Amino acid sequence: MQEILLHYLLPLLWIVGKILLIVVPLLVIVALLTLAERKVIAYMQLRRGPNVTGPFGLLQPFADGVKLMLKEVVIPTRANPILFLLAPVITFTLAMIGWAVIPFGEGLVIADINVGVLYLFAISSLGVYGVIIAGWASNSNYAFLGAIRSAAQMVSYEVSIGFVVITVLLVVGSLNLTDIVLAQQGGWFVFSGLFPMFILFFISVLAETNRHPFDLPEAEAELVAGFNVEYSSMAFALFFLGEYANMVLMSGMTTILFLGGWLPPLDIPLFHAVPGIVWFALKVCFLLFCFLWVRATFPRYRYDQLMRLGWKVFLPLSLLWVVLTAGYLVAFDKLPGGM
Repeated sequence: MQEILLHYLLPLLWIVGKILLIVVPLLVIVALLTLAERKVIAYMQLRRGPNVTGPFGLLQPFADGVKLMLKEVVIPTRANPILFLLAPVITFTLAMIGWAVIPFGEGLVIADINVGVLYLFAISSLGVYGVIIAGWASNSNYAFLGAIRSAAQMVSYEVSIGFVVITVLLVVGSLNLTDIVLAQQGGWFVFSGLFPMFILFFISVLAETNRHPFDLPEAEAELVAGFNVEYSSMAFALFFLGEYANMVLMSGMTTILFLGGWLPPLDIPLFHAVPGIVWFALKVCFLLFCFLWVRATFPRYRYDQLMRLGWKVFLPLSLLWVVLTAGYLVAFDKLPGGM
């Protein structure tokens, strides 16, 4: 009996341990990212930002978390209570489980599956359901309009993201995320003919995560606060954490597809002495800074401009690049793995 317990219990404990090693630091990173956003935007606008709660304001995210936990959960009278409370859980959970296939270094991954790209694409596509359910279950016109906007926006830009990912897969010949990183040992894809796709992918990720300048579902000038206008307390906090966790997840995905994952920028012994997870973290931090930089710099798009950019510019451009990439690989006999 003891042998049976050890046979099944130890692998389970090992899996749970790996999950906690990723989820707990990720929650801390998300909390600090909310502080970093306020600090970065404040300095760009010649302000100080949070600087009272704790040294340099470092405890501000935790003070905000305590405040939200102590607030009352208010459910609108005619709202669907089950779906109303389920929506933020869906959004937050999907942002977390995407990390199951993200490799932080060689062998540092929970599930090194051969269809990691499809898994991530499926998880990001499901994220729209949390927003739609929240808008519908709130029984509010503002929330429902914000949810409809988000659904149209996310579907529009997921098409472009899909074609961009296809160009990377054509070059690599594998859906495994580790293989994609190892294929960049001779040079990151961002410095090759895929650079335009990197720019297109990053802009599409801004729209996919409902971030500025594409945060139309939360346009406070028109929709008060969009799909989460009726939420308070920890339900609102879960939406907030889910948005920032999605930013980190998409930055990790961009790092793997275009920036070499855990690989150092130069093939020299000094850089190889630095652990791969450090390089991965630095690249993700740089992309997150770009998220904040864009928010502090650009004005919000109108909704018709958003749709026009997605369907009339990004979709044809990404589809054209798929054709050009495939044609180049076939013409010069560079298809990977003897495809």
